[in-house]
Amino acid sequence: MAQVLSLQEVFHSADTRHARPAKPPQRTTHKFKTSVSVPKRGAVTPLRKTHKLNSDVSPHRAVSAVRLMRIEMGGAFADLLNEKGKGSGENEMGYVGRTLGFRTKDLDDRDLRLVTDVVGGTIRWRRYLDHLICSLCHDERVFRSMEPLLLQILRIGFYEILKLDMPPYAVVDENVRLAKAALRPGAGNLVNGILRKLLVVKDNDSLPLPKVEGDDRTQARALATIHSHPVWMVRRWTKYLGQEETVRLMVWNNSDPSFSLRANCGKGFSRDDLVKQLQVLKVPHELSLHLDDFVRIRTGMQAVLQAGLLKQGLCAVQDESAGMVVSVVDPQPNETIIDCCAAPGGKTLYMAALMKHHGKVYAIDVNKGRLRILKDTAQVHQVDGIITTVAADLRTFAEETKEKYDKVLLDAPCSGLGVLSKRADLRWNRRVEDLEELTNLQDELLDAASTLVRPGGVLVYSTCSIDPEENEERVEAFLLRHPEFNIDPVDRWIPAAFVTNRGFFASNPAKHSVDGAFAARLREDNSALFLCKR
Repeated sequence: MAQVLSLQEVFHSADTRHARPAKPPQRTTHKFKTSVSVPKRGAVTPLRKTHKLNSDVSPHRAVSAVRLMRIEMGGAFADLLNEKGKGSGENEMGYVGRTLGFRTKDLDDRDLRLVTDVVGGTIRWRRYLDHLICSLCHDERVFRSMEPLLLQILRIGFYEILKLDMPPYAVVDENVRLAKAALRPGAGNLVNGILRKLLVVKDNDSLPLPKVEGDDRTQARALATIHSHPVWMVRRWTKYLGQEETVRLMVWNNSDPSFSLRANCGKGFSRDDLVKQLQVLKVPHELSLHLDDFVRIRTGMQAVLQAGLLKQGLCAVQDESAGMVVSVVDPQPNETIIDCCAAPGGKTLYMAALMKHHGKVYAIDVNKGRLRILKDTAQVHQVDGIITTVAADLRTFAEETKEKYDKVLLDAPCSGLGVLSKRADLRWNRRVEDLEELTNLQDELLDAASTLVRPGGVLVYSTCSIDPEENEERVEAFLLRHPEFNIDPVDRWIPAAFVTNRGFFASNPAKHSVDGAFAARLREDNSALFLCKR
């Protein structure tokens, strides 16, 4: 489940191969009064000839509302950048035209940034916003029966007022215009009334939020509303981390994410070279405290994309937590390594770069399309000479092959609970029931991966989750089934702050300011199995 490659991964860095489609809010809704159309492939009829221009409607709000509807229905992403780093505003206006029946003024660079902020923030704060909208409706049934587009317009208005501190009456006026133009005058009047109620309670510092009191369940529900997370996550984290750490984690998940860039040493491009490029681009940055090839940025990703640094393979967007998993593997020249669930291939590429063009990395994944992207990216990164892609289910592959490898990395499909700051929508796509399905799959994949390790070789199990059931408990269960493996403590490869009492790697987003991740390094030792059998 390697991170980063495509531009979608810049803004959504968790793997979504096992993610469920986004679910609509638990409300009784009318049928769509506007359609969310999907463009057909082929020639696109120029919108200027088919949809009238409404210059009174704010372009970033129209695009945000339509995009939020598409995300909630599943299948859309929050970013507005194509692989050349240019805004895809023209395509977005196509969705606006087909959905709302009119187009607005074109999106400029500021509008593109606003769409990214508004869409990502509105998704993160959805539970919080919906609670306030429902509280300020004159009748709860009005909220429960609210049509999807109207709800998105209200969410945008509430988010802009409460979280972006935009001029309040401008927010009211612009969202009222959008509701009237996209729906009907009555919808605009409703938006006007609810947003003006919000301004009153905000000015009086009397937002109708629940108090954190009562029994554990009641407190969890209140915290889930205040910090906009599912109740089951809050209860689960409170159980494992305590309430104070859970709140810190949710605050981190709701903050604007930072991104790390990895200089591609496989192409002879050092971190110093990357820093010089960022200085030329005037992109604020800081050096990673943990990894020599990494630089962290909080703003300026558009400039990096437009300069072609990713397209040329000079660097990759990759979180430091993913880089530390590769450090746990410790790839060396002339080794044979297999990455068992490789796509989209961030860790594969990094391992190959560190091997200095000597050795072999086999990248296995069931997704042929993503493997093709990995293969193309490997060429751009100039590490294709040692990477071989294999489209296969790991379990089937392990049964059929007799080959053994020096090191085996299983970056397993997981809940992604460690990357919620970058994946704004993932918290709403996950259910507690998913964890049972995932842990069963993780056990199966671990058993299969273990058969690929040569005598004395290394097996690394990793996830981008912070949940003990997916991490420590999976490793402990595996060791009971496979006494021929022992824990190889990771303290030789990563800083002590990331090493657990059992010798595993674990990163805590709120504590370490990187994505949450886990890795266990296990070494195969047949002599242990022999002694066990005796």
